[in-house]
Amino acid sequence: MGGLLLATGCRQDMHDQPRYKPLAASTFFADGRSSRPLVPGTIARGGLRDDEYFYTGRSNGALVDKFPSPLTREILLRGQERYNIFCSPCHDRVGNGQGMIVQRGFRRPPSFHIDRLREAPVGYFFDVITNGFGAMYDYGERIPPQDRWAIIADIRALQLSQHATLAEVPLEERQQLMGTKE
Repeated sequence: MGGLLLATGCRQDMHDQPRYKPLAASTFFADGRSSRPLVPGTIARGGLRDDEYFYTGRSNGALVDKFPSPLTREILLRGQERYNIFCSPCHDRVGNGQGMIVQRGFRRPPSFHIDRLREAPVGYFFDVITNGFGAMYDYGERIPPQDRWAIIADIRALQLSQHATLAEVPLEERQQLMGTKE
């Protein structure tokens, strides 16, 4: 029994080694800090954002007009889901700018169906989602870049759905809509 008490009394692990709390003062280093500054140019793991097109919606500083990757059904569904969560409270489910926030008396955002926004490059939407614009605050920290692109794909689908002509509908779908066969 005495040996057991002696063995536990001599235990010294990392948890009881001398250490400094982050940002605490220290006399060990000449600058008086306990933490060392980062080496210039250090990038956190997973933080290298070297693809300007994907991470900014720009190429050589100009807004891009094409998506960085091909659009798939999965991307469109993800965009619809993210749009309904983050965007529809203000812009509503079809993008008219009549969301619940507006119904509660807040400022109305523009409709995605006005000519200016239908003709805007996709990079414009990426920039606005990332950095905010007017009364809209930025979502850069809340929505990852791949989800921003998916939301923009959904916005484009909403725009198309509200401004498509009958001639753009595939023939068999058109026949079903019209109740005829051509």
